Amino acid sequence: MDPRAGQVAQPDDLIDVDQVVGAYYDIRPDVEDPAQQVAFGTSGHRGSSLDGAFNEAHIATITQAIVEYRALEGIDGPLFLGRDTHALSLPAWQTAMEVLAGAGVTVMIDARDAYTPTPAVSQSILIHNGAAAEGGVRTSGPGQADGIVVTPSHNPPRDGGFKYNPPHGGPADSEATRWIADRANDLLRAGGLSRVHRVSLDVAVAASTTHRHDYLSTYVDDLANVLDLDAIRESGVRIGADPLGGASVDYWGEIGERYGLDLTVVNPQVDPRWAFMTLDWDGKIRMDCSSPHAMASLVQAMRPDDGGSAPYDVATGNDADADRHGIVTPDAGLMNPNHYLAVAIQYLYGGARPDWPSTAAIGKTLVSSALIDRVAAGLDRRLVEVPVGFKWFVPGLLTGAVGFGGEESAGASFLRRDGRVWSTDKDGILLALLASEIIATTGRTPSQHHADLVARYGESWYARVDAPASREEKARLGALSPDQVASTSLAGQDITAKLTEAPGNGAAIGGLKVTTSDAWFAARPSGTEDVYKIYAESFVSADHLAEVQAEAKQVVSDALA
Repeated sequence: MDPRAGQVAQPDDLIDVDQVVGAYYDIRPDVEDPAQQVAFGTSGHRGSSLDGAFNEAHIATITQAIVEYRALEGIDGPLFLGRDTHALSLPAWQTAMEVLAGAGVTVMIDARDAYTPTPAVSQSILIHNGAAAEGGVRTSGPGQADGIVVTPSHNPPRDGGFKYNPPHGGPADSEATRWIADRANDLLRAGGLSRVHRVSLDVAVAASTTHRHDYLSTYVDDLANVLDLDAIRESGVRIGADPLGGASVDYWGEIGERYGLDLTVVNPQVDPRWAFMTLDWDGKIRMDCSSPHAMASLVQAMRPDDGGSAPYDVATGNDADADRHGIVTPDAGLMNPNHYLAVAIQYLYGGARPDWPSTAAIGKTLVSSALIDRVAAGLDRRLVEVPVGFKWFVPGLLTGAVGFGGEESAGASFLRRDGRVWSTDKDGILLALLASEIIATTGRTPSQHHADLVARYGESWYARVDAPASREEKARLGALSPDQVASTSLAGQDITAKLTEAPGNGAAIGGLKVTTSDAWFAARPSGTEDVYKIYAESFVSADHLAEVQAEAKQVVSDALA
């Protein structure tokens, strides 16, 4: 823990925007260096221009690879292109435009020349492909649309990110991203920029294939079909929405005005340096709305120094592309993401969505809290436990087989009120507004509802620990097998399962999960950073959690030895 965690960033913490953008154009990546190759993690290619990991050559070749992938898959409809507020997002968006226009791809850009949240791109893809029609979404055949979002999500200001959403509207699966990454790296080896046909930005923007699309109105006008906004307005719930300098900044203001909500945009400032942010746990600026350190300013605003009442009934935060949510209540402060997911599931399946299919399952990632398992059992709903990555929820959300999909890192989405698909990517705006609906319809905060769940299912202690790991170490960790856990017990309890495949879909988890009746741990390498992660939870005590973590660390140490 950095001693300045939770404190406002100082000038020395801020990036030099000109330097970061200059490096994007000036540095030529060394494709023989694995750290400078194109590599898609759980949500796109990410890296910093300063490290030779996110540069013009990367984006040009990735975009060219996507053009070729579209042709291979017969995707000939429009491509919806959005970007967030990171310094590298505009240059990368411009490079992508030049390549897409050069290839004759029909591109839908923002009508306001503004920022576009990830969920708005997903929703626009799905609407084009039939989500609002009786026949359902088309993911094959002529005219189908797909999309690109230029964002590294909650990553620090020095980073850039680039992710592809195929016609199903959600994150591309591993097969697609592997093909795109391999083709992009082949192009880099063969000459990089010289292997990609592109036109100038002026020509690209003026091209007959480039069209303006009103992402904001498309998204905001449709929200009433997924949330009970009338109840929120009529109850007078006071909402404080903090975009954290991200792409949702204009959306929150429009939502408040369009639906007559008592909604205040807490901080409308956009600054690619994020000078107003408080530092995260490691002393870095990171727009992680699930972190109490990154959200310190909003949490403090809900606890006035003069001891008066909180200014809002609920305050919310989003990351830079608004695919994650943070929920702050007057009675509990920033909610643990796992706690809020469990509350949202109990609320939605407990009677708030009577028109959802009775067979709609609950989706969770295998590193999310086991409280969700207990809530699902109490609701008598099928639980689908999948590997880390929102892409695993896409098929179920698309068909309505899964009503809600959520992951422990504060990303989730759920169906429209009539049971049809809303978005197949994470929607932080949606989950933030759901907190207001819960208050409006029940008269109680999400944190109070969580206390009810604890009383019924027991209190748990949950933690994630990150530690540095080389690519070689990450590879060994990702290949862990049940045989490498010789013990039959974990922290004094009998082991009930040793998993290397997710029970919900049989997909490899890229690590190992060990469970008992009252505890579990999972160890896996990060897909986007050179670290490994140990997740653990105990329904016994904090001390018991520490025992679980100690034994989990030993398993990892043995694997990396």
